[in-house]
Parts: sequence; structure tokens; C-alpha cells
Amino acid sequence: MIVLATQKDSKKLTEIALISKAFWGYSKDLIESWRKDLTITSKMISDCSVYKFVVDESIAGFYVLNLPKENSIELEMLFVLPNFIGKGIGKQLLFHAFEKAKEYKAKSMRLLADPNAVPFYESKGFTIIDKKESSIEDRFLPVMIKEI
Repeated sequence: MIVLATQKDSKKLTEIALISKAFWGYSKDLIESWRKDLTITSKMISDCSVYKFVVDESIAGFYVLNLPKENSIELEMLFVLPNFIGKGIGKQLLFHAFEKAKEYKAKSMRLLADPNAVPFYESKGFTIIDKKESSIEDRFLPVMIKEI
């Protein structure tokens, strides 16, 4: 079930982001260096659309959708706990985000993808339009877009 996240979820959502990111084999030090970027704050929950996927009263995943700018909206984060990867939860969260974007009258959705997530997003219709240098030297993150 997908429901709106609340202020009290911020710590759990941050944990999910860190655990999910670590699933791809990044070192503990690297994950820790990304903690600030992966932290879900109370301000983020109040300023953005933050939805969680609940399974048996536990949060299995979530997404953060920023407010639209010039008919485009940014999917800032989408994370699923590793034991739920491959069970359709990420897809359900993404399709829910598409519906929210349509409610905002957005014409396209953009995101900055982890390289490991590119096949997932491509399978849902996103294309790479650019790249942005990450905090790791000589590592670039794909900028992706999908018309909605």
C-alpha cells in the first residue's frame, strides 16, 4: 500500500535510502559520505511529495518528488529495501509518482540516476539526456527524462 509519508518517518526513510544504496556494493565509507545527500528531513517531507510503500505495517520503500518547475518535475529519490527488490515495489512507487506528476500538470519527469538503476528506469521509458559529475572523481551520474 502506498501512503503519504509523515514527519515521524524521516529517520526510517533515511535508513532505507542508506541500506538500499549499500545493496549495490558501495563501501561503508562511501555510503557514509553520502549520508547528508540521502537524509530525508522534516522539511523535505513538508515541502515535497514523499510517499512510502507499506508492507505488513513496515516501510519497504519510498520516493521523493519535488514540486514541478516549468512543466517538468524531478524524482529526487526512489529507494526500496534490498529484500523487496524485484517484487514490483519500485515499479509501483514509480507509477504512483507518474500519477502525482500528472496531478501537478507536469509534462516530463527528470531524475539523476545511480548507474546501477539505469536499466530499471530505461525499462520504464526514461532516456539518458545528460550526465553530471558525482562526488567521486571521474564518476558521472546519468540525467534521465521521461515524457508523462
